[in-house]
Amino acid sequence: MVQLGCRPWNLSLVSVIVLGLTNMLLTFLLLQSESCGRYRFLVASAPEDRTPPAAIGRPVAKQPCPEDTTSTDATGQEGEEDEGDTYGGEQLLQKLDVRLGRWDSRRLLQAFDAALVGTQFAELSSRARVCLATQSSLEKLGSLVQVVHQWTGPLSVALYAAGDEEFDLLQRYLAYLRRCYEPIRQRVNFSLAVPRGRPLLLRGSGEQRQGPQDSLDCRRPEGTLAELVRRLSAEQLSWRSRNPYPQNHMRNLARKNCQSEYVFLTDVDIVPSTNLSRQLEDFLAQPEQSRCERCAYVVPTYELDARVRFPQNKTELARLARKGLARPFHQKVFIHNQFATNFTRWMLDVGPGHASHENVRTGRAYVSHEVTNFEFLYEPFYVARDVAPPHDERFMGYGYTRNTQVYEMYVAGYKFKVLSPTFTVHWGLQTRKSRPAWRERQNSLNRKHFEVFKKEVFARYTRDPLKMLKSHN
Repeated sequence: MVQLGCRPWNLSLVSVIVLGLTNMLLTFLLLQSESCGRYRFLVASAPEDRTPPAAIGRPVAKQPCPEDTTSTDATGQEGEEDEGDTYGGEQLLQKLDVRLGRWDSRRLLQAFDAALVGTQFAELSSRARVCLATQSSLEKLGSLVQVVHQWTGPLSVALYAAGDEEFDLLQRYLAYLRRCYEPIRQRVNFSLAVPRGRPLLLRGSGEQRQGPQDSLDCRRPEGTLAELVRRLSAEQLSWRSRNPYPQNHMRNLARKNCQSEYVFLTDVDIVPSTNLSRQLEDFLAQPEQSRCERCAYVVPTYELDARVRFPQNKTELARLARKGLARPFHQKVFIHNQFATNFTRWMLDVGPGHASHENVRTGRAYVSHEVTNFEFLYEPFYVARDVAPPHDERFMGYGYTRNTQVYEMYVAGYKFKVLSPTFTVHWGLQTRKSRPAWRERQNSLNRKHFEVFKKEVFARYTRDPLKMLKSHN
């Protein structure tokens, strides 16, 4: 009786073991299938409010298996990889002759226009009214992944490389980005700037610094970049710390490598709202906008808590702001930076009873209001025709770089009009403690340049609407 009673128990145990092993085998096969499949892009955020920003704009599955040598376009069709676009092998910028760069007026920087052009950039630019222009050095280039998935129009990106060491790592990361992210491969025009003190010596010979095998995991753009940045030598990092980043040179370079009538000039870590490219195209197509030659259309910028998901519309942004999870850009660091935008007024149309609430609901861009309290140090991100005054390249590093250009526009008679429901986002709520001390040193040097700059602006336009020269009269 004991043996008979144990047989059903034994059979049950065997069944459980067999089912468990079968389940493990099927799971293993399923994972293998996913890891070797084509990657696809996740543009929208996950449904939870606290999805980290790194999850946005990334491929869901892994990089294709090593034996897969073709790439997939947006329609799922296969095609050959770009010649010379190998990852960690041949140089990506093979045709670049480093002896033929374009020097700036003081011969401090050598620029190379259209050094690496996306396969669809020219065609897309011929149809687009507005191009997004931005700039970056190697260590911040990871932000481009989310930017390019949010902005569906043409992009011009000016890259900074101080010498062969940075240039080599920059090539490696560009090859990674172009292999993993189709929008970067298709829609981005990369230009290059090199400082005189760190010239490029490579001549397209294929020489590259030796290093560990580069990661091919397309789900980790920031992690892959961090691995490359860690390879920079102490001597290179020391040189960078002593030499200011030429922000205004880079902004001019990015802007002039756009081919559209209008330019939306940003920094690389400023992320456009969803559908912003299409909203601006429709807005600028209206006859009343085309008649305004000296209009700058301000796109408000918010800081966003790194723990929340990217807001898909202005209503979601307003909800995050009410919870203290979003706030106007630089509000705690330097309030004058964006104060004239008047964020309180900009938020009014979120209410259902507002006359323009329908635009918020449908996502149609319109002018919310005009900036009437312009003040010096105001530096919004804006869309304007590519005839606006350039950024003065005497200002290098931090301080007086963007706001001097905006100030000259104001003196020249530009009107700044705030758009809604469009916006941009900067990840992280900033505080004064998070700002390094070297920023203030650069700011002090640029303040001295401004004393000369404001006199030149007055001589150019014979106007001083903010009484900037009053103390000298």
